[in-house]
Amino acid sequence: MTMGVSLTRKELFDVPEGVIYLDGNSLGVLPKGAAERAQKTITEEWGAQLIRAWNSAGWMALPQVVGDQIAGLIGAPAGSVATGDTLSIKVYQALAAALTMRPERKVILSDNGNFPSDLYMAEGLIKTLDQGYALRTPAPEEVMDAITEEVAVVMLTQVDYRSGRMHDMAAITKRAHEVGAVMIWDLAHSAGAVPVDIAASGAEFAVGCSYKYLNGGPGAPAFIYVRPDIVDSIAPALSGWLGHDAPFAMELNYRPANATERMRVGTPPILQLAVLQEALKAWEGVDMADLRAASVRLSELFISEVEARCPELTLASPREAALRGSQVSFAFEHGYPAMQALIDHGVIGDFRAPNIMRFGFTPLYLDEADIIAAAEVLEDVMSNQLWKNEKYQTRSRVT
Repeated sequence: MTMGVSLTRKELFDVPEGVIYLDGNSLGVLPKGAAERAQKTITEEWGAQLIRAWNSAGWMALPQVVGDQIAGLIGAPAGSVATGDTLSIKVYQALAAALTMRPERKVILSDNGNFPSDLYMAEGLIKTLDQGYALRTPAPEEVMDAITEEVAVVMLTQVDYRSGRMHDMAAITKRAHEVGAVMIWDLAHSAGAVPVDIAASGAEFAVGCSYKYLNGGPGAPAFIYVRPDIVDSIAPALSGWLGHDAPFAMELNYRPANATERMRVGTPPILQLAVLQEALKAWEGVDMADLRAASVRLSELFISEVEARCPELTLASPREAALRGSQVSFAFEHGYPAMQALIDHGVIGDFRAPNIMRFGFTPLYLDEADIIAAAEVLEDVMSNQLWKNEKYQTRSRVT
């Protein structure tokens, strides 16, 4: 493994002085150059070129250019990833398209550990269609047995947002296809965190966000992958202007683009795409196998340090590294105030109800010294019960 990945790339990010950031699984840090790129897009492109910038600054092509950059990180071919909108919108698009591919089936299969928004979008689509669809959510470990010939679509997040538990993409996709179901993977906690070969998996769809491990910034655009051999047969449920084959022909009726671009909806968020494009430069030359090895090394070190120092905390992630993504979670009855105390002392993770303290491992800007130091601060918070301070008890809107 290339030991220098985390050390040399660390210089490409603006991590605030005195902060150890273990929350890249929720929001990535600011890449150096991103603020300057945003300023350039605002002043030199929007400001100086005005509407001409759609052509002169390459704005119209930017969603495709960035899509191809993301494709390289998830094992997808060029032209198969469209960017824009939010992850919830992309979930809706993929699910709606998938259901039309199996019109005789009425079951959507997910799991009860899936991210709530994915399940909410499924519920909303079911109500909108009003055709007798049902959403089933067994426990994650029961998913394989629940994939039966009743199932139209299997929709799963590869890496569980609470525990980091990781589904076996190849095995589950194979099982879905054996029973004739369509497969959708949510890569929100996978892209930039673990090696993904979506093309090799054979899955029909994948969706994801770019503000976590890809460091695209708050509200950064989502992405959707459609397997190239089926894209021309997909009828977008959200048939937006920018998904039209020739938007500026101003045709009265919708005619989808002959590529994954048909999954675009509205005007692309140029400022956010520009920042994301800049952020993705940090990934140039990074081997995902090396990154994964570094992630596992940091995660294992953190687990061993925390368990030795903080017996009050219980590991809530799979102990076997191969079964989890690039995060580690610990359960603690007073997890919320404990996390607030930890953050107040310079180590940023986050909390998820009911009792989960989450820690993300991003080798591009974390090293072993950071992990040891973070564990030492956590030990101080726990052994001295700093979390009992009244100021840590009131919950903020964002936890």
